[in-house]
Amino acid sequence: MAIVQALGDISQQTVVEIGPGAGAITELLAPRAARLVAIELDRDLAPRLRAQFAARPTVEILQADVLTVDFDQLRSGDQRLLVVGNLPYYITSDILLRLFRFDEAISRAVIMVQREVADRIAAVPGTRDYGLLSATAQLYAQIERVLTLPPEAFMPPPDVHSTVLRLEMRPRFADLGVEPDAFIGFLKQSFAQKRKTLAKNLRATGLATEVVARALESAEVAPAARAEELGLDAMARVWRLLQ
Repeated sequence: MAIVQALGDISQQTVVEIGPGAGAITELLAPRAARLVAIELDRDLAPRLRAQFAARPTVEILQADVLTVDFDQLRSGDQRLLVVGNLPYYITSDILLRLFRFDEAISRAVIMVQREVADRIAAVPGTRDYGLLSATAQLYAQIERVLTLPPEAFMPPPDVHSTVLRLEMRPRFADLGVEPDAFIGFLKQSFAQKRKTLAKNLRATGLATEVVARALESAEVAPAARAEELGLDAMARVWRLLQ
């Protein structure tokens, strides 16, 4: 129930559920949402869900791979979508990147992920868990931990704790003064070898030593700093100086 409550008032909203499975969360969403689109990959589960919710005209079961779904096409007019889902561990990052690609179509996402993944998504610079996933997620969204659930909260119990995160889509490209695709490419290069300094990772892309050194000095970044130590503001300063 907490994952549904974290969406807020959905009575006038279109909600997209990722991976409804047997429909436990769908059952809670269906009577509350103005419109519900549930994306289910499994070809056996999708028709069962259609039969289960056949009496609810506001519920649509879409048999599809979420990584190929065009979220713009799911909107009703100009209203942005709310997204909810219990994300599979092995494609959590891929799904998040898909959602970020459609940040203009999505206003909020409430996701349940493994606690270790949530720690990486919400990590702050200078901590062990901060990395490319953290920086990318925080570039696109304001992230809030809702709650963490132990294995015994589920049946059958998994081997891990699960954390619910609420992501408010608020891309920072404009206030950071960066170009989206180029800056994301820069972040990937900067975190390419996490144990190496930012300077070494940037030089590995072909940038001259003196160019990198000058940019770091002007951005007030220590020569031996690693990308994991720097917030998005500092990374954006370095990126702008290298353009």
